[in-house]
Amino acid sequence: MKKIDILAAPFVQEMMNTTANLYRLGWDERNGGNISYLLDEEDVKPFLDLDKVIREIPMIFDASKLAGRYFIVTGSGKYFKNVINAPAENLGIVRVAENGKSLDLLWGLENDAVPTSELPSHFMSHIARLEVDPENRIIMHNHASHLLAMTFTHEMDEKAFTRTLWQMCTECLVVFPEGVSLLPWMVPGTNEIGEATAAKMKETRLVMWPQHGVYGAGKDMDEVFGLIETAEKAAQVYTYVCAQGGVKQTISDADLWRLADAFGLTPREGYLAPRA
Repeated sequence: MKKIDILAAPFVQEMMNTTANLYRLGWDERNGGNISYLLDEEDVKPFLDLDKVIREIPMIFDASKLAGRYFIVTGSGKYFKNVINAPAENLGIVRVAENGKSLDLLWGLENDAVPTSELPSHFMSHIARLEVDPENRIIMHNHASHLLAMTFTHEMDEKAFTRTLWQMCTECLVVFPEGVSLLPWMVPGTNEIGEATAAKMKETRLVMWPQHGVYGAGKDMDEVFGLIETAEKAAQVYTYVCAQGGVKQTISDADLWRLADAFGLTPREGYLAPRA
């Protein structure tokens, strides 16, 4: 059966459009940021011959728990601004080999390119999120400007950091009631930071890498983009509030409880004062 042009695949179009949008927002300067998108075999089959492996790519991480799974990923050292015009050079579709220690390249990553250097962190986070919610398919990392800035000026305490974001914008509690996780500063691209991120991903869908950026997870591209976008907007408001002289009034814990009740949400335990 004749295969459909891979560039017409919805998941390729999503990657092209999302990377362009992230670059437009200034969240993925140069080759900063990366995305991995878990695909089903049925998603890929209409577009590619799954028996045709272009080359094998070794990994430093044992991804046996993802053996046989398919991903579309951004490439290492690739600029998001170039993805939309040259997707095959900047993106790749890979399958995790049965031994979990290499990838079968099925499309893209032309000119001997390789997946993002953060792939171990992505795969560890995918494993963690799938244990929490089997529908989670996206891991997204970028350098959202105002969230990044907050890691220089705000108390680095998960409860305090989360509460500030909840108080800056009514939508925040609704979008991430589980809160935001924080890591200490760590070297990127290592198994160490991947393991730490994955551990946090079992608790929250947002993980901050201080003085670096943010990791987000979710069911689809819109959900993850919107998750980071909402936190970033609250961080931007926080920046404006600080510049204007600091907080004079904010959303009270009593009002946050009212908000949670209205939307049927359970805020992270211990993050709000007990109900009056």
